Amino acid sequence: MTKERLDKLLIEKRIVQSRERARALILEGKVVVGDRTVDKPGTRIEMEAEVRLRGEDQPYVSRGGIKLEGALDRFGIDPKGWVVMDVGASTGGFTDCILQRGAKRVYAVDVGYGQLAWKLRRDPRVVNLERRNIRYLKREEVEEEMDLILVDTSFISIEKFLPHLLHFLKKGGSIVGLLKPQFEVGKGEVGKGGVVRDRALHQRVIERISQFSRGLGLKVLGVTESPILGPKGNREFFIYLRKEEPVILPLTGEDRGRIEGDGQDKRAQAG
Repeated sequence: MTKERLDKLLIEKRIVQSRERARALILEGKVVVGDRTVDKPGTRIEMEAEVRLRGEDQPYVSRGGIKLEGALDRFGIDPKGWVVMDVGASTGGFTDCILQRGAKRVYAVDVGYGQLAWKLRRDPRVVNLERRNIRYLKREEVEEEMDLILVDTSFISIEKFLPHLLHFLKKGGSIVGLLKPQFEVGKGEVGKGGVVRDRALHQRVIERISQFSRGLGLKVLGVTESPILGPKGNREFFIYLRKEEPVILPLTGEDRGRIEGDGQDKRAQAG
């Protein structure tokens, strides 16, 4: 597998902006590769390795919070006072971020068990719905309608469960989903190391999911690239959707005439 110096890898993965900052963090012991701390800038690390920061440069329980932070800023979303669902919560990066932005409550949904960070488990604003597959989550298991649903799932296309999310979303509510091309394209289109590098494939995924969403009655408000790459170096994209209020138009005279005419026809047939 291809390897790169750790200080350069931090820039490649968009974790930091400069080589100097990367070197400083590494020397301070704030860079973790997998489950070990690496304190030498020149250490060669596999490009696909999971690299993260600890301490002050990591404001959330996982890198997911940094991803979501960028999307919220880009889309101009202010979740103060909102009830939110985090689908694919895992450690809780999205949950942590949205709470720090003022969300009233978060329903953290994940098929796994014991992954949610301890500080979130004991937070009274968090409802921990672990061992739950979102595709089979029942409406009665969730007490409230959602103002916002966040999605960060793996090994499944968002198309498989997006229709089901609408049962939990209030009218006028929004969905911010992280699209991961490696789980949206065909197996034969995923490159070496599980990375989708073809920009045309990225665009195709965005267009397909956008069209699928519109077919569900959702409005596509925007798409933006994640500010940091996925663990293996995949580019990921946030899509911003809204469940529009149904539009009820007043009846015209022609409409009323047609309805009245239909009623007379039915009465005549009954007679």
